[in-house]
Amino acid sequence: MIIVYTPADGEPEHYDASSLKVSEASIVSRTIDMKWAEISESLQGDDIDAMRGIVWVLKKRTQPALRFGEFDPGVNEMTTRFDKDEAVRVIENALAVVDEQDEDVTPEAVRRALNGLVEACADREHAQALVDARLAAGPKEPAEPAEPSEPEATSAPSETPTSPSSATSTSDSSPTSATSPLATSTP
Repeated sequence: MIIVYTPADGEPEHYDASSLKVSEASIVSRTIDMKWAEISESLQGDDIDAMRGIVWVLKKRTQPALRFGEFDPGVNEMTTRFDKDEAVRVIENALAVVDEQDEDVTPEAVRRALNGLVEACADREHAQALVDARLAAGPKEPAEPAEPSEPEATSAPSETPTSPSSATSTSDSSPTSATSPLATSTP
């Protein structure tokens, strides 16, 4: 997510939350008393504490003496926007939903419907180009299911090595944790 901070007397400043180092994320987390997962999720809802904490810690890169209490932006001076990677994911997901819907939906109707999504991107030109290119290519064709081969009379489901199994192993070479002797540690 990109946080756009527009001070009342200045130009918009863009801060990329994904550029934080782990140590910086920890500082933000401790400062605003939220776990990083909560901070990351709350950015999508323009949470003012999360935005303030991230912008503050990123500003500290160039202003190391900046204290949290000294950075107190107005509630309407910050907002979030999708970065380029997020824009690709969100637009592709939205268009996939459109592809699954009514085939009579026109590209122009889709373009109008996605205007708000494009507006929520930090790089609107990039987002609009994604929408335009995807609409020019047309809807993605759904994958055709493979023709089933002759059905087998009694087919047991195959198990993969990672799937759980409730059956007890009959192999002496691969004991389960229930049948394995406990390992002793050496001093």
